[in-house]
Amino acid sequence: MTSIFLDIFIFLLGLIMGSFLTCVIYRLEQKMDFVRGSSMCPKCKHPLAWYDLLPVLSFLFLKGRCRYCKEKISWQYPSIEILTAVVFVWIFNYFSIPASIYYLIITCFLLLIFIYDLKHFIIPDSIVFSAIGLSLAFRIAEAIWYRDIYVVYNSFLAVLVGFAFFFLIFAVSRGKWMGFGDVKFSVFMGLFLGFPGVAIAIFFSFLIGGIIGTGLIISKKKGLKSEVPFGPFLVIGTFIALFWGQSILNWYLNLLAF
Repeated sequence: MTSIFLDIFIFLLGLIMGSFLTCVIYRLEQKMDFVRGSSMCPKCKHPLAWYDLLPVLSFLFLKGRCRYCKEKISWQYPSIEILTAVVFVWIFNYFSIPASIYYLIITCFLLLIFIYDLKHFIIPDSIVFSAIGLSLAFRIAEAIWYRDIYVVYNSFLAVLVGFAFFFLIFAVSRGKWMGFGDVKFSVFMGLFLGFPGVAIAIFFSFLIGGIIGTGLIISKKKGLKSEVPFGPFLVIGTFIALFWGQSILNWYLNLLAF
């Protein structure tokens, strides 16, 4: 019973954080301060009351329209709120409590990067640098707590591998195949996942990106020279490596043993 109530609490926390993430995304788009200032309708700019900001519920009660100007509210808002809540519960039940707090915070950064890059084809420096700083601090604290310097060595090896791989692509293509934001994101991936987790994340990022890219070309929604944001695929690859990286590695090593 306690576990159910705890899951409900984490789910509600995820809804609240998802609502906050939608606010951050909008204010980043508008180059506004996302810490200070009251929320407002993006269409009519009318300040929103607390009962207009209830995650998911306000959207349902208002039937997807602004209370003041009656313009449609984007489905982006409840979708992000629900997605964040589901991932929060998943992570909280997957990892131990001390580690899950760190992973929940990182999840917020990853969702911000996923959505912002998908919409604007850019990974904000403020988000990726914050994620890098947090991951670096966590790895150092982990090494001190367990008295294992290998944690730091492993992370820096992963950073070196990831950064070298992405920077080479960026340099050879002169930024045409990959933006420098993806190169910076690789530093975070290395610190967050370590080695060989970063390699698994990169593999699945390109695999999924290739499959979806090919599908878009076949469906004629994109051309061979069309720009496609790669950040969302990097985020998906990061989550795959986080949850199933070790299982995938074990499967691969057992396959080689035969």
